[in-house]
Amino acid sequence: MLKSVKNQVRDQVLDQVWDQVGDQVEDQVWDQIGSQVNNQVWRQVGSQVLVQVRDQVWDQVRVQVWDQVNAEIS
Repeated sequence: MLKSVKNQVRDQVLDQVWDQVGDQVEDQVWDQIGSQVNNQVWRQVGSQVLVQVRDQVWDQVRVQVWDQVNAEIS
């Protein structure tokens, strides 16, 4: 039961965090990388870079949120 509650809380917190930071991360990546490469190259690799960076950041955020939720509920 406690694990189920932890999972629900974690998922809710992750959703809220993603809503808050997800767009900001994507905007920053587009701004920083997009201005450094020309349009043709950006079209070819930009979305791949965006997905990789977004996934890395999301993995880090997810672990941090899980650790916090786990510590608060334990």
